[in-house]
Amino acid sequence: MYAALWRVLPGPIWVRIILVLILVVAVLAVLATWVYPWIDGILNSQEATVGGA
Repeated sequence: MYAALWRVLPGPIWVRIILVLILVVAVLAVLATWVYPWIDGILNSQEATVGGA
């Protein structure tokens, strides 16, 4: 799959590396902004603390 993505990207190697970095940052931003908060709202998160007396 990564080889197919690499072949589809245009330009020389340095342009492809920049495009891959931009894609990775965009995916991480989408995950942190929308996906993780959505999953957190769905899961039953219980308030739990670990500690002594």
